[in-house]
Amino acid sequence: MKLSAATSSDIFGTVEPPISSIPQDTTTAVGSLISLGIKVFIFIAAIALLIYLLLGAFEWITSGGDKDKLTKAQLKITNAVVGIFVIIIVLSAFCVITVNILGISPSCFVFTLPQLGP
Repeated sequence: MKLSAATSSDIFGTVEPPISSIPQDTTTAVGSLISLGIKVFIFIAAIALLIYLLLGAFEWITSGGDKDKLTKAQLKITNAVVGIFVIIIVLSAFCVITVNILGISPSCFVFTLPQLGP
């Protein structure tokens, strides 16, 4: 092989983009990124609500019969349960908007369970 006849791809190779779930089309890529951001936000909010609920339960157990501590613990648990319902409503609205109205993804959330064997 002559050096003058070689192209840059022959010398350096080709650069392939990494495998990604983000589409190459810019209009659908922006929608997918926004969808991913909202999914991450909802997940973080759900984890925070779970921690808040467990903190309220811990305060209830350790209240020792004190009315003020018991009332604060009950209020935390009530707020966490209301927050869970708000997250469920937001998640449902998000799924309806992204799947049915905008058509960004074929389904809202796809959960694959691990399987044993072939």
